[in-house]
Amino acid sequence: MNLSPDVFLILLLSTILIVAAVQDLRFQKIPNLLTYPTMAVGLACHGILNGLDGLLFSAGGLALGIGIFILPYLMGGMGAGDAKLMGAVGAVLGLKGVFIAILFTAIVGGVYALIILFINRRKGFFTGLATTLKTFVFTGQFIRMTEAEDEKKPKLCYGVAIASGTLLYIFLDALGYGLII
Repeated sequence: MNLSPDVFLILLLSTILIVAAVQDLRFQKIPNLLTYPTMAVGLACHGILNGLDGLLFSAGGLALGIGIFILPYLMGGMGAGDAKLMGAVGAVLGLKGVFIAILFTAIVGGVYALIILFINRRKGFFTGLATTLKTFVFTGQFIRMTEAEDEKKPKLCYGVAIASGTLLYIFLDALGYGLII
């Protein structure tokens, strides 16, 4: 079986994205050991195969991937690993590919955030309801309990959104939907 460089890079990126999502879910961290080598492999492969044009293709994607996510990182909205992971995506997919992957990631990230919010609200609602009922049964007083202000808020692991959005883009592109203009 002879793998073309493009197929190799896509398989490598897909594997890295899955591992990064799992790491982000488990440890809320995307290791540099995943992102930096992926950036280097993307730059090297494109540079070796297509010369300066390939290197610029990869470097442009890398810059856009990190560039778009650097502002949310600087504002504390996401981790540096998220920005570096999107940079690695850009190093492999190039400028246009990372741009579309970012759009898919934003959509997936929005849906993911809504799901996390819904689950957290529902859990808080039922906890408050149970406490209110328990208070009523034991004291005879109806005191509505709300969730505590200092209660730990759910963490959004954006590496999951990056992986899902990028893999969705790769899948649709492989099916021939021509998402790159």
